[in-house]
Amino acid sequence: MTNSQPSMPARFELPARTASGVVMGTAAVAAVVGGQILFSLVVATIAVAALREWHRLVNGGQWSREMIATSLAIIAMVWLVHSEMGIGLGLAAIVAGALGAAVLAALRQPARRWPIPWHAFGSVYVGLPALALVLLRSEPRGAAVMGGLFVAVWTADTGALFFGRLIGGPKLAPDLSPNKTWAGFLGGTLAAGVAEGIYIGILGGAVLPAILFGIFLALAGHCGDLFESWVKRQFHAKNTGSLIPGHGGMLDRIDSLLFAAPACATFVFQTGFNPLAS
Repeated sequence: MTNSQPSMPARFELPARTASGVVMGTAAVAAVVGGQILFSLVVATIAVAALREWHRLVNGGQWSREMIATSLAIIAMVWLVHSEMGIGLGLAAIVAGALGAAVLAALRQPARRWPIPWHAFGSVYVGLPALALVLLRSEPRGAAVMGGLFVAVWTADTGALFFGRLIGGPKLAPDLSPNKTWAGFLGGTLAAGVAEGIYIGILGGAVLPAILFGIFLALAGHCGDLFESWVKRQFHAKNTGSLIPGHGGMLDRIDSLLFAAPACATFVFQTGFNPLAS
């Protein structure tokens, strides 16, 4: 079943995309600097909106009851992560959400086996990034670390769009996303490294490691973008929704962050890397 969303005329897309980006960027910065509780609430709200789109996508564009299980799980995860056993309980909530979605999908009549793992995966796909974001924000100087993550991801996305349209050239993955080019991919990645270096340099950190870290986050973000393009191809959808003018749905806007946030958290917590170290 085709699950495409209507798109606006091309001449309106870039202005709408820019305006939406400014509004969402401002809101994200306000949430980061507003404190841990506000940030966690915003993360939970965005996660629920993303899960709604995910399960609708899997369910052929129709409302899906599977989102009840995954949404409750993510809300519980955001609350539990602030406890003493935060990471373990948070991961347990994500797994519980996946199992709940799988059970609800299996009980559908007539039974359809193929969507079951897709519904279950929604809890992991959205839940792990949400967990990563809340954990990163809870760290000392967490607001500054989150700022660096956003700088890298947003610059990579904007740079890819700018250099892709300016230079054009060979396509990056025409079977997945016909508009993405190698020029956009490389330009956005390098722009993210430069922006991250400037950001960390202003905060008094080491510039060269920051540049490399920005490139790492940009590459993770590009992978997230391509992954969602692949998923949409599986369900014959152009966008996951129409919530955000110029961007499509919530998942269309945060697809890069869904890979970059776990990559950032894994690198920071597993290696002890401090993006703000001088």
